[in-house]
Amino acid sequence: MKLYMHPVSTTSRPVMHFIAENGIACDQQVVDILKGEQYGEAYSKVNPNHMVPLLDDDGFQLSESATILRYLAEKSGSAAYPKDLRKRARVDEMLDWLNSNFYRDWGYGLIYPQVFPHLKRADPTVQAAVVAYGKERSQAWLQILNDSWIGARPYLCGNELSIADYFGAALVSVGEVVQCDFKGYPNVARWLGTMKQRPAYGKIYEVFNGFVQSVKEQKFEHV
Repeated sequence: MKLYMHPVSTTSRPVMHFIAENGIACDQQVVDILKGEQYGEAYSKVNPNHMVPLLDDDGFQLSESATILRYLAEKSGSAAYPKDLRKRARVDEMLDWLNSNFYRDWGYGLIYPQVFPHLKRADPTVQAAVVAYGKERSQAWLQILNDSWIGARPYLCGNELSIADYFGAALVSVGEVVQCDFKGYPNVARWLGTMKQRPAYGKIYEVFNGFVQSVKEQKFEHV
């Protein structure tokens, strides 16, 4: 197997993290998204979506992070994607909620338009409105994550670690780029702290943490 990835990529990290902690044999090839390599001719032939990650398992290709996690967990027999129908449905529900609701406003409303030039609106008024709306919606989603999804539980789907936790940790932690600290969401902060204690977290997130440090002097809107 081969994983096309980049360690700064929000959606690459959960797959890299899961692979590392489950000892899955997989070659990893960096696609330098910070230099636009995903738009180059070579990678465009591999993935016309121009995104990472992409998994190639002997010619069988998958291009969506959450689906790659499901596939790898099923293939490796990991308990992080439970066999029980209802427990599995709860994990799938969490993955879909993170992708469809939370990440839309959090990533593409609040964070990325402030960090990446190609997502910044040219009109300052429009830019400010986009970020303000993203911040407002992100606060609402974080409150739901804090109160309803996590609550007093250790993990997103209950008492056991699941692939949703790997995915969610990457999506939530990207807020650190714009200096979010989650003090207002104690259950989120506690859960994320638990994920940061995972054996491979430090290594997998090393480059990302360096990126966070590289922009720490900039001023951002954050929660």
